[in-house]
Order: sequence, then structure tokens, then C-alpha cells
Amino acid sequence: MKAELTPPVIDHKTYLLNGKLIPWSGDVAEVRSPILPSDASKEDELRGVLLGSAPDMDEPSAIAALESAKSAYDFGRGAWPTADASVRISAMEKFIERMVPKREEVVNLLVWEICKKRSDAEKEFDRTVIYLKETVAEYKNLHREGSHITSVDGTLAQIRRGPIGVVLCLGPFNYPLNETFCVLLPALLMGNTCVFKPAKYGVLLITPLLEAFAESFPPGVVNIIFGRGRTLASPIMKTGKIDVLALIGNSKSSNALISQHPKPNRVRQVLGLEAKNPAIIFEDANIELAVKECVKGAWSFNGQRCTALKVIYVHKGIREEFLKAFAAETDKLSVGSPFENADITPLPEQGKVQYMQSYVDEAIAKGAEVVNGRGGLVQGNAFFPAILFPTSRDTAIFREEQFGPVCPVLEFEDFEEVLTDVAESNYGQQVSVFTQNAEAAGRCIDHLVNQVCRVNINASCQRGPDALPFTGRKDSAVSTLSVKAALRSFSIRTLVACTEDQKELMEDVISGGHSSFSSMNYLL
Repeated sequence: MKAELTPPVIDHKTYLLNGKLIPWSGDVAEVRSPILPSDASKEDELRGVLLGSAPDMDEPSAIAALESAKSAYDFGRGAWPTADASVRISAMEKFIERMVPKREEVVNLLVWEICKKRSDAEKEFDRTVIYLKETVAEYKNLHREGSHITSVDGTLAQIRRGPIGVVLCLGPFNYPLNETFCVLLPALLMGNTCVFKPAKYGVLLITPLLEAFAESFPPGVVNIIFGRGRTLASPIMKTGKIDVLALIGNSKSSNALISQHPKPNRVRQVLGLEAKNPAIIFEDANIELAVKECVKGAWSFNGQRCTALKVIYVHKGIREEFLKAFAAETDKLSVGSPFENADITPLPEQGKVQYMQSYVDEAIAKGAEVVNGRGGLVQGNAFFPAILFPTSRDTAIFREEQFGPVCPVLEFEDFEEVLTDVAESNYGQQVSVFTQNAEAAGRCIDHLVNQVCRVNINASCQRGPDALPFTGRKDSAVSTLSVKAALRSFSIRTLVACTEDQKELMEDVISGGHSSFSSMNYLL
């Protein structure tokens, strides 16, 4: 589809270093929307609307950002890691206060940059604000838990969670605000300092928030740079000065970065990676419900979600009925502008349409058919969802995370076949089970909870609610991300201890306010 609205044109030329917005005079990278210009020629038909540019920064700039974060942390002696909890909370609340007025600007850029439909872009912004407020509330709970002394065998101890060090944060393109801030802000709140590089797609939407970061956090606590991961992240990791790698992306990228650290065993990893979430539809399933959830689960945001349903197993006895209904409901989806809340919108990654087509072509060559009439139709940079059946297990679409609107379907008769596939998969995030039989549901639960980290009964895979654990096994994740777990992922249990005969000294430390760590101030 082609643009009819006036796009924003932002030639962004600053980055955040040591608390200041620094002008960038070096190379820049064009930022284009997947939405095509209304006057696009045949030769230029996949070259989207120009949205502006962002700094394409170099290695010395990356190292300068790292040194800024390292100096602010100062081996745990800096003002931020030693700050009273109330100071960090105030900084976070100040940031949220300055973030909220930028809603329309950020939402508009979300739509233009990654073609997330407007209603979903608004939800992403609002959900992020709620997440940050809930994170502050949970941090207060953590602090209150540490506001007491434990006595064990003559030893008095105060246990709290302390920061780990310097964090390198790399955000994803599919949720460039929410997923990024769900790791970056908890890391900051726990007293760490950070170097943050936005994703390649969704880079401009961070720029309206740079001033909020600069005004809310002390110098060096958060440093924001722009450019290519290989150019910036790799030299940062090679220095050995990163204590935590926070990355939402894929395992190849995370493995490559970790391997470049001179002491990889010292790097805490907080990773959200690939998934191959299956739907398993039993013979007694409510087909109408299963179809509804599979349409939502497989095709929301064009399937560009780690929680998307990426392979569907359907029992032989209802396979024909399910496929007919699934294909029909899929073909009802609208294709068009994200501003019009179309169901299927342009794919932001360059070459992604051709990449999706390659999955389809290989599957067809190995015996599959596209079972929905509109499957695989291309409109500009949009690729209409394609349902493949029967899918061979030796195809790429069966083995890999497609991260787009193509979904393989396999038929089963014996549940053990499905269990074997799930067990042998490289991924282990979630699964959806559709059945009305309690015995079958119970059997699935007992077998699948040891393969994945969330079993959804008669519902599609999903992240929320944000208070619940969100993680994965195998190549799907390292550590856990949620309101509660993220704070713990970016911290370490630390204690101050003394024997009973030193009680008076500790009382003086606490009552005199000589330590922010040992403070007994009760946060409300």
C-alpha cells in the first residue's frame, strides 16, 4: 500500500552521553517506512517513504558511551548505585511524568516506522507506562522486604538486592518501546548504569524521549547511542567492561556477543530470544474457539511476535474441518494502512516479503499446499498470511522461527508424535492446547511444563499479564522478564551481617542514616 498521509520527517542529530544531548556530525543512516510513497515507480516500488535519518555512530562513540556508564557506576561506588531507594524512585517517576506527554509523537512514529496498526501502537505506549508504574510499586515492595534484620544462629543480617554493574541494552524492532523499556528501566531502577542502542527499525520513536532521559537521570546513568549493532555492540563487549547483556532478539546475536567478552562467565544474561510456539488441537476441541485463537495467535502484527503461534498440530479427525474454517477466517483479514487499523500491514524488515516467499516455495516443493485462497498474495511490502498443509518436517518453516505471516500445519493421530517434536525442538517458550477433556488437558500439562514455560489452555500464547513470569527454555530465553522478575534479573542478593555483640554499632549505622543500603526508611 502507498502513503496518503503526510509522514514525519525527522533528521535526528543528537545522542545521549553523560547526561547531555551531544550533537552528531558524522555519518547518518536513512530511516524509511515500509509504507510506499504514493508516486513510487516500478523500479522503486519497495523503497518506502523517507522518514528522516538517525546517527550512524562509530566505535569511538560506542566506547565513549561505555566509559560514561562505567564512570557513573564507578565499581559500585557511584552516586547512582549507592543512592537511597527514594532517589531512584523519584528519577523514575520524573521520567514517566515526562514520557506521557510524548504519547502522540511516539505512537505516530511507531505506526510509520514498523507499521504497527494505530490501536496496537497506542496499546504499546499505554502498556509501557503502566508497566513502569507497576515496576516502581514492586521496587518499593522489594525495599520494604529488606527493611528488617534477620537473626540466624547469633548472626544479624540485612538482606537486600543490589545492582550488578554496567548493562548493555539492545532492543527489538517488533516492540521497540515496550520490550526495550521492560528491561532498560528495571535495570536503571536497581542501580545499574546502562548503554542503550535502539533497534534498527523503530529508531526514531526513541528520539522524542531523549530529553526525558537526560532530565530524569544523573549524568552517565543512561547513555543512548544510534547505529549498527556490529559496529557498536561488538567493540563494547570486547572491552570486558559489560556486566549484564540485556538483549531482545535472537540466539545467534546473543551468542556472538557473549563470545566476544573476554570473561563470558562474568556476564549476567537477560535475554528474550526465538520461539516456535505450537498450537495442539485435539479431536474434541471447540473448533470455533480454536480457529479464533489461532487467527489471533498466528497473525497479530503479521506474526512478528515471539509469542505468536508458529506451528499448528491438528488431530486427523478434525483436520479438514479446522483447516477449512481457519483458512476462511484468515482470508477475511484486511490488508492496508496501519493508520486504518488494517489487520495485515507492511513488513518493516528489508527483503522480508521475499524471505516469507522462500518458506512457502520450499514447503510447496516438498509437498505442501497453500490452503487459504489469499495466502501469499503480495501488496507492496505486505505479505498476506499463508497457511501450509501438509508440512514436511524437513522444511525450514517447520524447524525455524519464521517471525512473519506464514504458518505450517501438521496432522497428528498419536499425541506422542507431537510430544517428540516439542521435546526435540530448539525452542521452549509456550504452547497452546485446545481440548474440552480434563484428562487430556492434565496429560498435556504434565508433559509440556517440562518443555516450555507456559501452557495455555484453550487460548493463544501471550506475554501478559505483566505480573506473570515471562521466559523460556532452551534457545528461547535466559532469565525471566515480568514486573517482579525483571527487577530480580538485574540485581543480586546482597547482605550486611554482624554478630550479636556488634548490634549497637549496626544500630548506630541505621539510626544515624549513615548507609543508604541499610536504611530502614519504610517506603509507602
